[in-house]
Amino acid sequence: MKEHIKIIKKLSIARIINIIFLYTSFIISRILKKEKHWGIPYAISIEPTTSCNLACPECPSGLKSFSRKTGNLSLQLNKQIIDSFSNKLMYINYYFQGEPFINKDFLEFIKYAKSKNIYCSTSTNAHFLNDDISKKTVQSGLNKLIISIDGISQNTYQSYRVNGQLSKVIEGTKNIIKWKKQLKSNTPKVIFQFLVTKENEHQITEIKNMGSELNVDEVKLKTIQVYDYKNGNTLLPINEKYSRYKLNKNGKYSIKNKLHNNCWRMWSSCVFTIDGTIVPCCFDKDAKYTMGNIKDNNFYKIWKSTHYKNFRQNILSNRKNIDICRNCSEGSKVWS
Repeated sequence: MKEHIKIIKKLSIARIINIIFLYTSFIISRILKKEKHWGIPYAISIEPTTSCNLACPECPSGLKSFSRKTGNLSLQLNKQIIDSFSNKLMYINYYFQGEPFINKDFLEFIKYAKSKNIYCSTSTNAHFLNDDISKKTVQSGLNKLIISIDGISQNTYQSYRVNGQLSKVIEGTKNIIKWKKQLKSNTPKVIFQFLVTKENEHQITEIKNMGSELNVDEVKLKTIQVYDYKNGNTLLPINEKYSRYKLNKNGKYSIKNKLHNNCWRMWSSCVFTIDGTIVPCCFDKDAKYTMGNIKDNNFYKIWKSTHYKNFRQNILSNRKNIDICRNCSEGSKVWS
């Protein structure tokens, strides 16, 4: 609830009107099954880097399997993105692929966004949260810090977070909590995110206890996305409560959630990659569905382009035909 209040405090007349336009056009589009769109995204993701120090088996960044280039977002490009519509923008998630803290300018991105009264979040594996970086992170004004921790023992943790060290995750968490206390700051909100797999599902109670002992603000369980799931996958938990896939009578697996022919994200948000390329959502990890590049064109023209309109119309007509949608869990459902 406190987090929602902080986001609401970012509201201005321009931002309120924009959200009304967005939601109204979304509802009308759903009813008519015809693309109508008014407004500008109130939330976006910006990718600080495509590099990562880990090698997680279902992550294209960790596997170095991108067809797009590896690199870092620049200060100039971050500023250009924000300045394009900062009067309407309320929320930036500084994460797409890669480990954000690898980019040496990452905290400067946060500071600039905060100067525009924008709520900022990120997700990290916490390996770079040494004492100095943790202090600067708290000072930056970052609102939410998601820390990936997928096990309470090194063996369990590294079964998915390949090349990772659980001790560094715990150390980084302690550093952030320490500096929040010393600087008398209630931000960032620290969330332990536990990706439930077959290897760690027996540790759910223990990870909640660990989160409590370390004084993190929240522990969230997240379902794992796998690319090859139809015939099962060794990563899938046995307890289907913690899986986004279900086993059917024919012995094949499928996504639990029905894939409805609409998607609020296509009206309310988008993703910027490290080079300014705009893609529709976080499931387009390899930037297959490029809508344009903010370095080449005005964002408003891209957002309102025929190309983008056609993509939204395809969502309304037959979403199952879009491959990045077929593995969508409607926001990667989590259970606390």
